[in-house]
Amino acid sequence: MSQIPNLENAPLNLTEIRTRAKTELLNILRDIKGDKCLVIDPKLSGALSLLVQSSELKENGAELRHLTAEPIQTERTKVVFLVRAQLDLMRFICSSIHSDTSKGLHREYYLYFVPRRLVSCENVLAEEKVHELLNIGVFALYMLPLDEDVISFELDLTEKEGLVEGDETAFWNIAKAIHNLEFSCGLIPNVRAKGKGATRVADVLTRMQTEEPVNTSNMGIPLPEINTLVLLDREVDMITPMLTQLTYEGLIDELLGVKNGAVELDASIMGNQQEGKKTKVPLNSSDKLFKETRDLNFEVVVQVLRQKATSMKQDYTEISTTTQSVSELKDFVKKLNSLPEMTRHINLAQHLTTFTSKSVFAERLDMEQTLVEAQSYDICFDYIEELLCKQEPLEKVLRLLILFSITNSGLPKKHFDYLRREFLISYGPEHINTLDSLEKAGLLRKQDSRGNWLTIKRALQLLVEDTDTANPNDISYVFSGYAPLSIRLVQQAIQSGWRSLEEILKLLPGPHLETKRGGFSSIPSYNTLPGSLNSSEKLASGRRDLVLVVFVGGVTFAEISALRFLSSQEGMAYDLIIGITKVVNGRTLIETFISDWDK
Repeated sequence: MSQIPNLENAPLNLTEIRTRAKTELLNILRDIKGDKCLVIDPKLSGALSLLVQSSELKENGAELRHLTAEPIQTERTKVVFLVRAQLDLMRFICSSIHSDTSKGLHREYYLYFVPRRLVSCENVLAEEKVHELLNIGVFALYMLPLDEDVISFELDLTEKEGLVEGDETAFWNIAKAIHNLEFSCGLIPNVRAKGKGATRVADVLTRMQTEEPVNTSNMGIPLPEINTLVLLDREVDMITPMLTQLTYEGLIDELLGVKNGAVELDASIMGNQQEGKKTKVPLNSSDKLFKETRDLNFEVVVQVLRQKATSMKQDYTEISTTTQSVSELKDFVKKLNSLPEMTRHINLAQHLTTFTSKSVFAERLDMEQTLVEAQSYDICFDYIEELLCKQEPLEKVLRLLILFSITNSGLPKKHFDYLRREFLISYGPEHINTLDSLEKAGLLRKQDSRGNWLTIKRALQLLVEDTDTANPNDISYVFSGYAPLSIRLVQQAIQSGWRSLEEILKLLPGPHLETKRGGFSSIPSYNTLPGSLNSSEKLASGRRDLVLVVFVGGVTFAEISALRFLSSQEGMAYDLIIGITKVVNGRTLIETFISDWDK
């Protein structure tokens, strides 16, 4: 099964976006005649696997290597570097070229920045006296479809860059990606943004429209395909990613790690008797069974797989013992075609159950629920203190510690200092930089005001009792009773607007804005934001407005599932496209705050 997803059912023409990017990449390779060595930034390898097959690279004379601190090992005389604009990667390139020079090797060097050139990077090349040896270009990959409703901006470390280091490069790249999209889909008339990074992206987008406008005069282009852009900064809701995701896809990411639409695991787990071998399992909507189950709560997925397996067994018994018509035989054969998918997901679900069936898993879920309820401070404090004493895995402790801090608006100074000291005793003084980064980001801090979490929790109905995970009627099913704060905000934004939430928004991190753009404010149908539009009229006409929801700083699979649930509800007047900087979970987010010398 291909890792490249099928995009035919996308509500936006994502196939065109992917085809354009693929064509640009292959043209770069074709323009460099003959055999060449394509040396890529390792963080781009997953993105390339969603664009082109390895066979297509070979057809264009390219052998693939990853850029590391070590010299490039190749017999080819043309070397093409394809990398993000990062200083450490520039130093790797310089080191590789210096190594070739010292060995008397003469090659042609090409460097393509993704998605744009940066002066600071070229300064490093000049200082190392290799700039003049490079033919420099750009591969403008600002966005890439991950699935039929998800596009990725392929950015890394955005949350730490924005919150701790103040680097706004990623915000510019996101705005550029959205602006490029507008040239194909029309100017997006309505924008809502919440959080520092999100409002910064909105500001840059406005500036780009001024400097390089999408034409809206006399409505010379069709009405915009995207009615509303909702920008949400990860800093607004750092509670949700710290919780254990309970959807099928979310749990796979929590326990096994999903990268660029695939999970890599031991082949033996998938029933292959190849000792020590790894296998990569694609996870996208091209797999019909996965499309059906990916957004379900995992406990329901197990039931669904059991029912399907039982049904197939009964069909086999009937076909073996009774005479069947040709059409009945064809139906049975069609079911047999889905057997590889069934086997794959039964094996995967069985492996996940080895984790979820343990008492420690249920215990952790109970503590997460207690932390979010924020009614039992002493119980939570004692539990985290015990984890520190036992030296439980670092990221698991930090996730709970961050939840404890945020839901209490920080910790009393006495407890903050005590837990910080115990943490450094348990895990070593080298982790002081990690704690400092988390404190600077506001994720771990001293209490300096009265808590507002209880007010936010009640106003947005974030805890829902008696959640029916099998037949859900609310987004809270993705965490078995907790509705993601981020998705509650999106839900309010597209259904009735944020004006009624003004006081609640002020309690959440970062500024917020709502704006109308271009000449649409004078057009009746665009004079209000989509929450105010008549849903029944739109549904009667068969037209659903398209809303682009962009998460700045990452999004979890559980949040994506919650958005899909919203879009699927009867009476919903909107199709949702989800834009992400990257897919995250609590572990991967925390890893971005761990300093290199802490690892």
